[in-house]
Amino acid sequence: MDEGSRSEFDLIGRFFADLGAPRADVLLGVGDDCALLEVPACLSLAVSIDTLVAGIHFFHGCDAEALGHKSLAVGLSDLAAMGAAPAWATLALTLPERDDDWLAAFARGFGDLARTYGVRLVGGDTTRGPLSVTVQVHGLVRSGAAVQRDGARPGDLVWVSGTLGDAGLALRLIREGGPVDPALRARLERPDPRVALGSALRGIATAMIDLSDGLAGDLGHILAASGVGAEIDLTALPLSPAVVSRIASEGDWSLPLSSGDDYELCFCAPPEHAALIASMAAGLGCALSAVGCISAEPGLILTGPDGAPTSLSSAGYDHFSNNA
Repeated sequence: MDEGSRSEFDLIGRFFADLGAPRADVLLGVGDDCALLEVPACLSLAVSIDTLVAGIHFFHGCDAEALGHKSLAVGLSDLAAMGAAPAWATLALTLPERDDDWLAAFARGFGDLARTYGVRLVGGDTTRGPLSVTVQVHGLVRSGAAVQRDGARPGDLVWVSGTLGDAGLALRLIREGGPVDPALRARLERPDPRVALGSALRGIATAMIDLSDGLAGDLGHILAASGVGAEIDLTALPLSPAVVSRIASEGDWSLPLSSGDDYELCFCAPPEHAALIASMAAGLGCALSAVGCISAEPGLILTGPDGAPTSLSSAGYDHFSNNA
């Protein structure tokens, strides 16, 4: 074993062994060639993976604890969108150099969120190179009960959780070099995955997606998978006072419609479930707003405050588009 290998294994043992919540279904975790995990009968395994790259998904020099939190939160949001209960995670961490203070803060942010949602880190990899973080999450859901994107039907209401555009506004303010309210910045750097809501919507929602790239683009994925269209009332969108003020000053609806990193849930459900869904908000501690309706005619119609259709220049972030 060379000095580099000893350093890597020391890093793993010091910062990432036993990270997260203890779980009886982890037969073997960090420290061997593979993890051994026990999947109960009658449950399906939901798996998602995301990579965050310095300079693309987060600023160079960003708070390491916040990055640890966010790197796990984005995957937990994917599990929430399927109605899956989080269980395990793996982590691939590429570092330009070893920095124990940075690693301790990153592991703290990751571990705190993992314990909150009952997640155990069960494996991964560390290597040297430009800073990037890849997290794969694994969740469990009763077989046949996962909420997919392809179930929306004409007449369903379109709902969203929380407020939209806060993370996008925080990003704009940071880039502009102005002051950023800490609560607004937290929406960008420490998103709260809607895990409890996703689970509660099993058997109620006909289709669901998490809002990582903006409402217009992500709802568009539901519409394409379901073969339907939708009409969204912009005046019904749930917006924070800061986003309302920005829209009023610029007349630009792109913040709630096409800026990313909200990590709220967008879902469709028959109108007869409206009262039940509205009653969930108080119990789950998160606002739920009906913002539109599914239609049979394909396409997305955005209705402005004057009742007239409005257009949107960008449907959402795309890494490989010409303007990304």
